[in-house]
Amino acid sequence: MKRKRPAAVEDRSLLGRMLANLGWLIGGKGFGAICSLIYLAILTRTLGLKDFGHFSLIFGTSQALIAVAGFQTWRVVVRFGAEHVHHKNWEAFGRLGMLAGVLDVCGALVGCGIAYLAFFQFAGALGLNPELIDLAFWFNVASLWALVSAPTGIVRALDRFDVAVYVEAIVPLGRLLAALAIWLTGPSLTRFLIAWAAIDILEALLYWIMARRLCPQAIRLSHLKDFTGALRDNPGVIRFFFITFCSATLEAAYRNGPLLAVGYLVGTRAAGLYRLAQQLAQGLAKLSTLLARAAYAEIARARVASKLDEFRKLIRQTSVLAGAGSAIVVLIVLVAGGLLLEILGGEQFAAGKPILIALVVGASFELASVAFEPMLDSTGRAKLSLTARALAVAATAAGVFAFATSGGAEGVAWGVALGGAVHYLAMGGMAWLVLRSLVRADRRESEMVQRGGNA
Repeated sequence: MKRKRPAAVEDRSLLGRMLANLGWLIGGKGFGAICSLIYLAILTRTLGLKDFGHFSLIFGTSQALIAVAGFQTWRVVVRFGAEHVHHKNWEAFGRLGMLAGVLDVCGALVGCGIAYLAFFQFAGALGLNPELIDLAFWFNVASLWALVSAPTGIVRALDRFDVAVYVEAIVPLGRLLAALAIWLTGPSLTRFLIAWAAIDILEALLYWIMARRLCPQAIRLSHLKDFTGALRDNPGVIRFFFITFCSATLEAAYRNGPLLAVGYLVGTRAAGLYRLAQQLAQGLAKLSTLLARAAYAEIARARVASKLDEFRKLIRQTSVLAGAGSAIVVLIVLVAGGLLLEILGGEQFAAGKPILIALVVGASFELASVAFEPMLDSTGRAKLSLTARALAVAATAAGVFAFATSGGAEGVAWGVALGGAVHYLAMGGMAWLVLRSLVRADRRESEMVQRGGNA
């Protein structure tokens, strides 16, 4: 009779796989962070506060459009693809991947329409120079067609985070080399934006190539003929898609809305100051993004292939790890935040320390809650994570308008921190209630099995 592995061993393997994936991501993002700090310093020092403000508003708008138009299809692929990969059902996995690809194309088309309205109808509200409107529009179009959501989901569902690291390293390395070349040959806002767009498109092409090489039996153009078959293979996929799409839209509003609000309410220079502080805050709190990527795939697999006790322990261990990381990030900023801003942008950016502190506080709440959303999604409660995100956006909007009048960009940043706290409390409470319900259901099932055996 084959002996089962002890639960503790299996438990360690779940956390071990997640930490191994996290190690790959940290290695790649550590390299990316070094590159990004260098090219960010080149950007701020060569463009100056005013032009960097324009760059920030154009780039921030593109990130908001990508978050909305990208539809977060990678979550769909990981959520439903984990079971297909577990059972080696490559036909179903291929149809799911192609469905995600088609949705990405639809999203890019919709995003182009939104970009046209944003830049040709409302550019004045963002405070953009009229001479930059055409450039801003085409930069956003290129960014939208460089979406990598579907192949990203494919690679993560296959548990090949090492490949993702290599591909994603192209962006920071390419931007660094481009920034150095532009700096030496004559810096301008136009040249920086063109270089950024070209590098994003290159990354998208490489991601699809690597997805095809990793799983040629699934990633085939022939599956495009029957991509709607994914609807039959994955009951509930449409509902899950719309919920995650709404959640992504709200997340985009939470992440990029405050920057646009600074540009509208305070001015372009304040937007540049806010953007640098935001970039540094996101860099320091990057662990939340990396841990989320590793946790999302591993938690989805654990829900399919592991026992409930092992699943619960993975959630708990991930939360403890994330909480410790958030405390360290806040401490770093309190001690050296002003110095970091001055090193990156010069003396004119050092005034952004209060903004940085507020943004890092908000980011620390996001890091601490990193295990909650994948847990809710994997248990079929994606609607709850959407509710928590809606509450966070509402709290952020209320905080921004309440604090911006007297606090300017710093007030906007504290509005973001308020939204982060509300998101953590709402998501954590919902995750705790769902885990309790799963435990009760598991106990009832065990009792029924036991009574049936006794009978």
